[in-house]
Amino acid sequence: MYNTSFIKKILIVATVVLLYSCDKDFNAIGDDLIGDNHFGLTPENYDVLAYNQEVTPIQSNGLPINALGIYDNPVFGTTTANYNTQVALSEYAPTIGDAPEIESVVLSVPYFSHITAADPKGGSVYALDSIFGDPKGKIKLSVYESGVQTRASYFDTGNQLVQLYYTDENANFDNFKKTLLNDGKASENTEFFFDAAQKIDSTVDATTKKVTVTYSAPEMRLHLNNAFFQAKILNAPASKLSSADVFQEYFRGLYFKVEKSGSNTSNMALIDFAKSGKITIKYKARTAITTDPEATMEDKTLVLTLTGSTVNLLQDAKNAVYDNAIKNPNVTEGDDRLYLKGGQGSVAVIDLFDKTDLIGYNSDGVLQNAPNGVSDALDEIRNNVTTKKWLVNEANLVFYIDSDNMSKADPVTKLLADEPKRVYLYDLTNNLPLIDYSDGTSGVLTPTDPKSTKYVFGGIIDIDATTKRGKTYKVRITNHVRNLVKDATAVNVKLGLAVTQDISIIASNKLKAKNSVISEAPRGSVISPAGTILYGGKSSAGDKKLKLEIYYTKPN
Repeated sequence: MYNTSFIKKILIVATVVLLYSCDKDFNAIGDDLIGDNHFGLTPENYDVLAYNQEVTPIQSNGLPINALGIYDNPVFGTTTANYNTQVALSEYAPTIGDAPEIESVVLSVPYFSHITAADPKGGSVYALDSIFGDPKGKIKLSVYESGVQTRASYFDTGNQLVQLYYTDENANFDNFKKTLLNDGKASENTEFFFDAAQKIDSTVDATTKKVTVTYSAPEMRLHLNNAFFQAKILNAPASKLSSADVFQEYFRGLYFKVEKSGSNTSNMALIDFAKSGKITIKYKARTAITTDPEATMEDKTLVLTLTGSTVNLLQDAKNAVYDNAIKNPNVTEGDDRLYLKGGQGSVAVIDLFDKTDLIGYNSDGVLQNAPNGVSDALDEIRNNVTTKKWLVNEANLVFYIDSDNMSKADPVTKLLADEPKRVYLYDLTNNLPLIDYSDGTSGVLTPTDPKSTKYVFGGIIDIDATTKRGKTYKVRITNHVRNLVKDATAVNVKLGLAVTQDISIIASNKLKAKNSVISEAPRGSVISPAGTILYGGKSSAGDKKLKLEIYYTKPN
């Protein structure tokens, strides 16, 4: 009995201690702040200072996805995207064979696509993803041997530094172009188009003569110049094919140049060249050296992969209104419209609480404004929490899209500008994600969109059911605001807003010449060619004006 009673007492004491600890931890962590659901409460709105910032030439090497083509955006202007990539042998020091004779050289790079239906004749029907502009557009595509050896690093005064290449360096690569490599039919060069048709290949068994048909997803296929690869690869000295370092100095890669294709409309695609891109060389050769002209020639294959250093080279012809807006921001009063565009484009700078010219609170706890009548929103929020015992439930920035300007159609194609599916809000001062970026969600908001992750943090476009165009982007910054409210020493950093091709990419790329506002921009924005116009904090658009909205729980 004694043992049983003692054990019960111990359990009771342990339970009390555990509950006290949990309660203590909860209060410390919560700090009088509650969860992220506002339960239909009416928000308090606070003014926000926001202005445009041009993204000048920016680092564009090593991007996970690259743009290729010409995008005539009816709102922002025309962007031309060229591309340069190193190539690598799938196997170094290959055994070429004796007296090799080339048969074909084919470059193949898969597109982003999805199946829409089954093809009655076999295989599938596809639609291409990540195409910007006229889906039926054509471009003049020219592929050359690169004359620039793109390096991953370089040495300076004895230190090894990362080698950066920038969006504005196209002229350097273009100066070296020589032999046109994709010299086949017009659809592979002067009238190239991103073809959504599946690829159908047939092979014949040499013995049974049976024909086997295979179907594959859409991809770029270019027949390259046989004579060039005969001389450059098959007839190369063995030492030039012996290792990656030697080979990359010998064959510096490929340069993809795009131009307008006559009077045709054009378009642009985002492509993952490195994932499965390759050059397949098919040739015949004898296994051993012999002078016998009747010796058997065997079928052989040599593969080069499109891996190594890459550079996206962007040239912009900006719309005059857009160009003026990003070159002349109003950093003191904010801009009426915020222009976001990827590539070498623009971002928005946001100051949530920029005003500091205050008198403070009087003895009754009432906020006293400075002589100019401007109140400090952060002090007001802190006062609401401290003296009024209001609890910050949820804090959001809701960006309204300027649908009138974004509805301007291309005069030729009648197409509207492609809207970015997502924007990314980040700590611009330190070029880092906000605390709310780690929202703890798993899975995707839209089953058909694998990139709709982190949907509580947000930034996902809200589509109007009638117009099928975007209405708003909402980003939740509850924890960011909470930190500023409960910690008087917390730094009120500037925020940046940019378009992004992929919310999972949080790294930043460096500007070629930093300025007093930004030195980097999000990598996900460099990838994307899309853009949007949002109402700013200075806007006269009524309820579409940018504001910080905070939902409070107020005591009865």
